[in-house]
Amino acid sequence: MNVEDLDLGDVVYAAHTIVDDGSMPDSEEGEVLAQEGARGVIVMKGHVEEDPGLTVFLVRFEDQDLNLGRPIGCWTEDLVVPEKELVTH
Repeated sequence: MNVEDLDLGDVVYAAHTIVDDGSMPDSEEGEVLAQEGARGVIVMKGHVEEDPGLTVFLVRFEDQDLNLGRPIGCWTEDLVVPEKELVTH
C-alpha cells in the first residue's frame, strides 16, 4: 500500500528520525520529535494550500512507554507503511 492511500486511524512508522525544523509550536528547532521506526497513527490528513498535490499528515507517534505523543506534521517521505503479515492457509 502507498502512503498516499492511507487515511485517519491507519498505522505508520517513521521512515527516519523526525526533527523539528522550527515549525512546531512549543518545541525547539532540532528537537527529535520521533525516532526512526517509531509506530504512529494518522490523526489528520490534508494538503498544502499553495500546492494541493502535496499531502501532509498529522501523526501521533508512540514513545518508549507506548504513550501517544502530540500530533506531528509529516510529509509522505517521512512515513513508511507497515507490511501486512501474510496469511497462509
